[in-house]
Formats: sequence, C-alpha cells, structure tokens
Amino acid sequence: MGSAANGITIAACEAASPLDKLETRILMMHALGLTRIQLITRSEQVLAAEQLNALQNLIQRRVAGEPIAYITGEREFYGLSFTVTPDVLIPRPDTELLVELALQYAPQNGNLLDMGTGSGAIAIAVAHQRADLQVTALDVSEAALSVAHSNAQKILGQHSPRLRLLQSDWYGALAEQRFHTIASNPPYIVKNDRHLGEGDLRFEPVNALTDHGDGLSAYRTIIGGAAGHLHADGWLLMEHGYDQAEAVRGLLTLQGFTQVQSWRDLAGIERVSGGVLSTAS
Repeated sequence: MGSAANGITIAACEAASPLDKLETRILMMHALGLTRIQLITRSEQVLAAEQLNALQNLIQRRVAGEPIAYITGEREFYGLSFTVTPDVLIPRPDTELLVELALQYAPQNGNLLDMGTGSGAIAIAVAHQRADLQVTALDVSEAALSVAHSNAQKILGQHSPRLRLLQSDWYGALAEQRFHTIASNPPYIVKNDRHLGEGDLRFEPVNALTDHGDGLSAYRTIIGGAAGHLHADGWLLMEHGYDQAEAVRGLLTLQGFTQVQSWRDLAGIERVSGGVLSTAS
C-alpha cells in the first residue's frame, strides 16, 4: 500500500480495497464527503485516522454482504436520490418500467394510487414528473411511510402536498375512493425461495419481498378489489417476477380486465403486466 508522508492516501486505499472499483468509490465518496472527481484530483491526499477508520468500517460492512444502499442510506431511482433504510426495499432499475407506464397511461389531471409504496419511489417519481396528477401512496408499514414522507419532503419540496401518504392494508383505508390509474410493485417472491437467503435480499424487509405463499396472493387482492377503486377504463399496472407474467395476465382476464398485456424490461423480461377495467366489470 502506497503512502505520502507516512500516511495512507486516497489512491492507496482504493487500490487496497477488496471490493470492486465502483463499490469502493461509492463508499469512499460517502465516508469522505467527496465527489467522484474529487477522489481523482485529490488521490494523493492523506487520510486522517478517523477518516480511514470510517472507510474501513464501511468496507467491512459491504464485505459482510450489507447492501451499498443501506450503508450509504441512499439509492438513485428515476434520476432522483432516495433515502433508504432497512425498513424499505431498495429501489431497482427494473421498477422504472412501471413508472414509465404509469406516466404513459395516467390521464391528464387524474389521480393515481401506488399500492405498497415502501420508500415512495414509484409515487414520488410519478409526482415529480407529472404536476397535473394527484398521487396517493399507501403502505401497511408505519416505518416505511416515515421513509416515504422524508423522501417526499426532500424531492418534491413545496409540491409534496400533491402526494398523500396513507397507512393501509391494501385497499382497507380507502373507503369508496376511486382512481384513474393504480400501480403496484407488491411482494411476489414465493415462500422459501432460495433467493431470499442470497445477496441483498437477506437484508431487505421480508414482508415486502414475499407473500409467504405462492407469490400471487397480493395480485389476487389487488386485482380482486380494483373494481371498487378504479374508474371505468382506468389502467391497473403491476410489476411481478420474471416468470409470473402469464399467471398475472390470467388473473386480470378472470376479473374482466381488457387490453391485458405485459411489458418487457431492458433485459427483455416480462416485468410489468396490466389491463383496463372494463365498463362492464
């Protein structure tokens, strides 16, 4: 490990890290309060002992498997920086497809419901892009709603009143309210799936990942109750697992939805399925 004046430099720390370059730089930026450019231009800067200790602690946490997003407390989603904690799922690029579809199908001056909002990523991204929409986001978890509220204040600022956050077990707290568009990324991993014990998923809230059943129970609830909360000709859009598109389409068709279809993510996987609530439903 190189040094300067008998101290450890930024460049030496980066070279000695057991992590890949990208993860190392993210943690260094977080620990040292520097930008990516500053890491380069100050590469020969010697770290103070407390800086070195803080960085080594973060690296050890990552080596132990803790997700980068939980270590730094933030994750970029749809071009926005979201606060994340272990109380919420880490927003993933795959879910940006759901946001794009919600933006596409939500009518002007309409209202949109995000079910199981977690960090608020979907609802806030939509509200940020569409000032004409009134957005309601719900979650059964009080802790998750606290994170979503923080993100709304940070990202939407004075426009945050256009986003209503509501504690609700699916449709439970909505009374008779109806929406022009409903979007959801519900728990869809099958119980005892090996992936729950691998990678980042080990650290994420299990109830937000799995329904502790066949992976489809949330879809049955959402689709089954949609007729009471979706305007006629409104779209219901739902993210799901890589192998669940056919099953979700079947549930939509069974409940009388029309224009039922699935959309593929950037990897070519059917990631979102949805349909229109027929006036005859």
